[in-house]
Amino acid sequence: MSEQMLEERAQFTAMERGTEADWRIIATAMKPFQRALPDRVIEHLKLLGGDHGGYAVDRLEHSLQTATLAQRDGRDEEYVVCALLHDIGDMLGSANHSDIAAAVLKPFVSEANHWLVEKHGIFQGYYFFHYLGLDRDMRETYRGHEYFVPTADFCEKYDQCAFDPNFESMPLSAFEPMVHRLFERPKNSIYLRP
Repeated sequence: MSEQMLEERAQFTAMERGTEADWRIIATAMKPFQRALPDRVIEHLKLLGGDHGGYAVDRLEHSLQTATLAQRDGRDEEYVVCALLHDIGDMLGSANHSDIAAAVLKPFVSEANHWLVEKHGIFQGYYFFHYLGLDRDMRETYRGHEYFVPTADFCEKYDQCAFDPNFESMPLSAFEPMVHRLFERPKNSIYLRP
């Protein structure tokens, strides 16, 4: 018999019929799944490799360059991981990649870093929206917000300038321990006990 067939499972077919025993089984089974989250995130990030989308470097290299620039500038580990993962939503949500990346990171990062990742697409538009017939000043909607300047700085210093085929990025393996530490335990989640 396979290991999965031997695994204890909840007995309900509708949540309204679940018991405390069922939920203990589910909570126990969830622990190894949660521990593997950093590996799943890294594997998803690797999907960005090979997709240039017309850029001079592929999306993975762009992510590595962004994170390397932040690391070399002395940013803290949480910020560096946000820089690494800021475009991870590209594969599943090309029309809202910032929202997807922010949703993945939200339980594990500060409010400031979450906002930065969530809004970076609008802020990055300052550098190219006008070439597409869009309003490059769309970010001005947020002028005065406490995270406006840090988000504009992220785009200027790390994101918009990370498309150089001659740049020597740190390898993904250098960032993997950081990703593991960040996703080790959520800071903000409805599933955390008060």
